Amino acid sequence: MSGETESIETDGFREECGVFGIYGHPDAANLAYLGLYALQHRGQEAGGIAAWNGRRIAVEKGMGYVADLFDEARLARLPGKSAVGHVRYSTAGASLLENAQPIVYNTNKGPLAIAHNGNLVNADELRAELEQ
Repeated sequence: MSGETESIETDGFREECGVFGIYGHPDAANLAYLGLYALQHRGQEAGGIAAWNGRRIAVEKGMGYVADLFDEARLARLPGKSAVGHVRYSTAGASLLENAQPIVYNTNKGPLAIAHNGNLVNADELRAELEQ
């Protein structure tokens, strides 16, 4: 088995993103914040929350730690009973705000917020399907 697996000492501790969602709670964005705070070990590069108030999706995201990104004023700009949040550990793409999630798309059925852990290798196909 020598050489087949890396030891903990040489491999190191790694995580790949954290995703948290809440549905049907009047304080969804605050609960998403707490969920992301608990998942901060999964990604320290960027964080974001998108909230749905029944009419539109509001999104707030930035580079850095969740506790540094979200204060009461910023969370107040995320009204709604549904929210999805994300903390980023990049495996692909540069460490830029444009790569922070959640991602909001406008479809012919209305807006859609997505947060994922991994790489969407078929993003173009998914977009085309959602736009139909």
